[in-house]
Amino acid sequence: MTTVSEVLPYIAEKGYGKELVIKRDMAIIKGSEKEYAADQLAIVRTFRFEGESDPGDMTVIYAIVADDGERAYLFNAYGPYSNQDNPYYDEFIKKVPINEQDDF
Repeated sequence: MTTVSEVLPYIAEKGYGKELVIKRDMAIIKGSEKEYAADQLAIVRTFRFEGESDPGDMTVIYAIVADDGERAYLFNAYGPYSNQDNPYYDEFIKKVPINEQDDF
C-alpha cells in the first residue's frame, strides 16, 4: 500500500478504525472515556509515508492495541511538521512499547 487513503480502510477492516488522541500523559480512543497510559498501549504496526515533492506529506500511521484489547490508530505528520499542535505527542509516543506483528 502506498497511500494513506489505502491504509486507513485496510486497518479499519482489521479493527483499528478508531482514532487515538493524546491528552498530556494519557490517551483516549475517540468515542470512549477510558484513559490509557503509554505502558498500557503497544504499537503493532507502523505505516510511513514520505512526500517526494512536499515535506508536508511526511506522515506516519500507528496501529495500536491497548492492554484491554481495544484497537485504534494514531495519525501524525513527522519531520518538520510533527504534531506541532500537541506539545505532549513526542514525549507520549516515545513511551509506547513497540510490538510489531508480522501477520498484521
